[in-house]
Amino acid sequence: MPDIDFTLDGRALQAREGDTIWAAAARHGVDIPHLCHTQGLAPEGNCRACVVEVQGERTLTASCCRAVTAGMHVQSQSDRAVAAQSMVVSMLASDAGQASAIHAKDSELTRWSAKLGITKLPARATVAPDLSHPAIAVNMDACIQCTRCLRACRDVQVNDVIGLAGRGAHARIVFDAEALLGDSTCVGCGECVQACPTGALMPAHQVGLATVDRVVPSVCPYCGVGCQLNWHVGPAKAGQDVIQFVTGRDGPANHGRLCVKGRYGHDYVRHHERLTAPLIRRANVAKNPDDIDRFKRGELQLSDLFREATWDEALDFAAQGLRGLRDAASPGAPSRLAGLGSAKGSNEEAYLFQKLVRTGLETHNVDHCTRLCHASSVAALLEGIGSGAVSNPVQDVEHAELIFLIGANPTSNHPVAASFIKNAIRRGSQLVLCDPRATPLSRLATWHLAFKPDTDVAMLNALLHVIVTEGLVDQAFVAQRVEGFEALARSVAHTTPEAMAPICGIDADTLRAVARAFAKAKSAMILWGMGVSQHVHGTDNARCLIALSLVTGQIGRRGTGLHPLRGQNNVQGASDAGLIPMMLPNYLPVSDRDKCEAIEALWGKALPQQAGLTVVEIMHAAARGDIQGMVIEGENPAMSDPDLGHARHALARLNHLVVQDIFPTETAVLADVVLPGSAFAEKWGTVTNTDRLIQMGRPALSPPGQARQDLWIIEQLGRRLGLPWRYWPMPSAATSDAPADGHEANESAVSQVYEEMRQTMPPLAGVPWSRLLRDHAVVTPAPLEDAPGHAVVFTQDFPKPNGRAVLVPASYLAGPEAHSPRFPLTLATGRVLEHWHTGSMTRRAAALDTIAPQARLSMHELDAQARGIQDGDWVSVQSRHGSVTVAVEISSAMKAGEVFLPFAYWESAANHLTGDAVDPFGKIPGFKVTAVQVTPQHP
Repeated sequence: MPDIDFTLDGRALQAREGDTIWAAAARHGVDIPHLCHTQGLAPEGNCRACVVEVQGERTLTASCCRAVTAGMHVQSQSDRAVAAQSMVVSMLASDAGQASAIHAKDSELTRWSAKLGITKLPARATVAPDLSHPAIAVNMDACIQCTRCLRACRDVQVNDVIGLAGRGAHARIVFDAEALLGDSTCVGCGECVQACPTGALMPAHQVGLATVDRVVPSVCPYCGVGCQLNWHVGPAKAGQDVIQFVTGRDGPANHGRLCVKGRYGHDYVRHHERLTAPLIRRANVAKNPDDIDRFKRGELQLSDLFREATWDEALDFAAQGLRGLRDAASPGAPSRLAGLGSAKGSNEEAYLFQKLVRTGLETHNVDHCTRLCHASSVAALLEGIGSGAVSNPVQDVEHAELIFLIGANPTSNHPVAASFIKNAIRRGSQLVLCDPRATPLSRLATWHLAFKPDTDVAMLNALLHVIVTEGLVDQAFVAQRVEGFEALARSVAHTTPEAMAPICGIDADTLRAVARAFAKAKSAMILWGMGVSQHVHGTDNARCLIALSLVTGQIGRRGTGLHPLRGQNNVQGASDAGLIPMMLPNYLPVSDRDKCEAIEALWGKALPQQAGLTVVEIMHAAARGDIQGMVIEGENPAMSDPDLGHARHALARLNHLVVQDIFPTETAVLADVVLPGSAFAEKWGTVTNTDRLIQMGRPALSPPGQARQDLWIIEQLGRRLGLPWRYWPMPSAATSDAPADGHEANESAVSQVYEEMRQTMPPLAGVPWSRLLRDHAVVTPAPLEDAPGHAVVFTQDFPKPNGRAVLVPASYLAGPEAHSPRFPLTLATGRVLEHWHTGSMTRRAAALDTIAPQARLSMHELDAQARGIQDGDWVSVQSRHGSVTVAVEISSAMKAGEVFLPFAYWESAANHLTGDAVDPFGKIPGFKVTAVQVTPQHP
């Protein structure tokens, strides 16, 4: 659309189609007073502080509501407009101005008052603050009822907690039915706090009044959504800089939105349990898995297990043990070494770590947590369409007529992504929610398919049967771009809805209705989570989803496609960078010698020809004594691995375990040497989110004590293993205890590693370090430096040899976790909103752990009644693999016969219960289906 010419305060300007006067003015640097409106909210025009004069019109108009028209002449600084603006702000300031100045360091109300020359801020009657929420303080004496908070909660995050009660002088902001905020259904996203212009809603504990020395733009270190944020940094009382509070930035993945973790979960960085010095296990202290719980309970101290060491001593000791095991191996014998990297770190760390294992330890036994979350999805996607990445970004749901969400609870795991899904539904999109639990999105779903656990293939094959037999296939798309349709049609010929309904628990009519709606939609998008992938049939589950998309032509366009929601901030990037035992960077198979030659030339070293072991295989090999040494960077397998008792005994059996982390994790307790690394807020580095968006992280703080940059530690280990690495500037002193540090040295080293990594990854060809410094974020693949990347891929063909996708049939098979009178219930594990991964970060974030301090086993009322259990009772949960003790939460979200347990709590570690049977293709364990019994735990 052409720009619209108009005049503002005598200047000839241009506005975009649909611009309001306020928006057009803001774009041209003219700041019109405003209090009820802000960027990202629908305009209300209820405060009238933004009134302007339009030539030829009798009355003033609210600039936040009025659209620009061609030839319009607007005065925002005329005597009449300024007088009206001043009157409005003066009245609001007389009501709430003094309270606003008390509760907020620099609120918009006090700022506009000062700008308009309003200096008298009389106090009104004091209102007792509501301090019931651990993260948010409510100061209603500063409220001007602008309703920004209401619209932020209702329209942006779609949480519907905040309302407006009463009329006239009795109108007031309320939470739910006038509950205290801490007792309401508030999820703590803080969107209302960010929207509030007066300090009526503020971060708790007067954080908003803290001194801020600098604001650092970066990326949230939690889930795969990749929200951009600002860290507001100031000095603490002890003299050490801290992150005082966090605000959302208008990044491509979040547009200013954050969740409770992203906004209030960053004080872990300065937690007193941070590792601040290298540690070496005391010579007379054996490794005992039971020490993990003893340490967590406070019965053992870190000093009982380890002694402090210098960096040179610790690095030498770490490398010596690894080098000895490497050099003692017979030629051609399987390696006795392995490494586990992390998707919680940067791309550069992932790349250099896998390079360390492959060239320094001389093995492909390197893996990371994607093996435990989306390995089966990646296996199916590589097999079917030639790429393990998503086809469309999350926000493409706004273009989707139908959203098919299966095995995911984004309201807990990807809350900002969930907000975009809720926005799309409000605009008219239909939601098909496939989940055994009635998760929060079920209230907005057109169809909630609460299928029986681990029957995904049966249910999805029924949908495919309907599409194939009723002529709903996109024949032209299949003919041009897909192979294997005939085999798929034969495979689903017998999977009628009537035949599959008893298996999956969804009636035939509903299955037919959903299949027809999906196939006939102008655009349908599939999103899935670990409820699909964390199964022994995970690859088959994903194959069915891929088939559903391909046979209907629902891919390669806006609002369509396949999107496995990544669980950690850099799962996509860590996989891209080669942190996979059978793949080099850019998913080059280690067995493809021709493709490996370029990387061998770049690295200056020949690589092993046999693919390495995966996470679970490494643990089995360690338990047998075949793997004797490991280096683990940023991972916590002693909490995250299945069959936890077995995994912990395997780790304890290792001759030499090197752990690099920021906290004394459960895994670190079993280490021989512990190397203190850096938190994400302390480093330069890039991360790649679930949308294939590579983004720049910047350091806000320096690591505490003797903790060092993770990239520096990896390089130091590499040097001691004989690698000629020189990424980091050489220290001025001769000892590694004094590295060349500081943010400039950090950036120099990271940028060198990034540029080397970029040589191995064609999707980053158009994304040099300098572009990321400038743009903060670029969607990949981005082949050209002067052009945007490709947000939607597979538009013309697929990255397969002949450009055609491949349909791979899947048949339903029962899983290995058979139910019995002894184990009659089905356990699923997962996350809760406030906690993430194994809890090593979020359990040390004060607000998050206060909101959700203990694990709760979610259970249906009928199952609880049958066992004489009431809400809050303590129970024992037993499986064939172990047992835990936990408190019960009776939940209407659960179906009878099914229970749910989060895995972030060491006190009730869910993976004591899960087995280590794996998917044969993705080698991922079946975390989502475990046969258990629940019995009352009597005092």
